[in-house]
Amino acid sequence: MKARRIGIGRITIGIGVLLLALLAAGFLYVRSITPQLELGTGYAARVACACRYIGNRDLQSCRADFEPGMEPIRLSDDPATKTVTAWVPLIASRKARYDPVLGCQPEPFRGTPLVVH
Repeated sequence: MKARRIGIGRITIGIGVLLLALLAAGFLYVRSITPQLELGTGYAARVACACRYIGNRDLQSCRADFEPGMEPIRLSDDPATKTVTAWVPLIASRKARYDPVLGCQPEPFRGTPLVVH
């Protein structure tokens, strides 16, 4: 029995097709979870804002108030404007600002609403 040799060109094409398929699957996955991440970042910003500016707690201790599954969300604080930003890198970001009369108010949504059927 004679051993067949696979050309380097076929291997390169196969790897390229596999990488393209993985990239497309990743894009579709991120697109499918973006509405949930927009909702989650808005919730996180508002909860962290209330924790920080109404509860007078450290921003890192506010993570204890989050629901399970919110670990990918990052938080930052701007004490000058009393604003908390919650974001998932490259995907979603929302802010909530503390108002002495109204409490923590989310910023108006400026993104494109995604309608999922």
